[in-house]
Amino acid sequence: MTESNRQAGPPIWVRPEPATRQPRFSRDQIAAAALAIADAEGFEAVSMRRIAAALGAGTMSLYRYIETKADLLALIDDALLGDSLVPGELPADWREALVLVARQTRAAYLPHPWAVQVLQGRPAAETAIAGPNGLRHFEQSLAALDSAPLDPAVKFDLLAIVDDYVFGHLLHAAEIADRTRAATADQDAAAATAEFVRAQLATGEFPHLSALAGEPAVHELGGLDRLEDRFERGLRLLIDGIAAQAGPA
Repeated sequence: MTESNRQAGPPIWVRPEPATRQPRFSRDQIAAAALAIADAEGFEAVSMRRIAAALGAGTMSLYRYIETKADLLALIDDALLGDSLVPGELPADWREALVLVARQTRAAYLPHPWAVQVLQGRPAAETAIAGPNGLRHFEQSLAALDSAPLDPAVKFDLLAIVDDYVFGHLLHAAEIADRTRAATADQDAAAATAEFVRAQLATGEFPHLSALAGEPAVHELGGLDRLEDRFERGLRLLIDGIAAQAGPA
């Protein structure tokens, strides 16, 4: 997003959408266009000009809807949080309900590996007011814990820790995807890196790494195909562990 020099005003959520009788675009359409550009070419390719072109509009006309980069990031973030909402009723069991919320959040962000790093790096002032879907997501998360025999402080901590776990997992998934793409794109560099590691292991300075490298099954553990299994196992261990430590309310 290259246009960042406009003076920041009130958060977009406290400003009404354009007051014309039939606005040409919705905020959801703008967010969807930005997501599509970022998914195809990286977030660096997102600009007001590119979004306007995708929507068939003039660049300046878009400033009637969003004024700053912070506005656009708020729309993107809220769109992804909308995708994070679990459709329908939550399970009656609070642990299963929380697992489902976390799983849905992972599924919403996983197709957009650039998103977590870009959105989580915003200044606190830009994230102080949640959008409508952000509020819905938080409400659904609280509803998931409604029957949990935990006091309110523990519930809040549990939601925060699960969020840390989910978004940490997503950052790791993005890193693995980036490394995989880089190795595929530049096989010479990947081969040189592998040779460097082999040479280092051969020095005998890394006995534990050498032993690990000799285990055939270990080579399957670091790929994207194992991430979901580790996510599910770690999530349940995390929730059960915190619940056991907290005890009944």
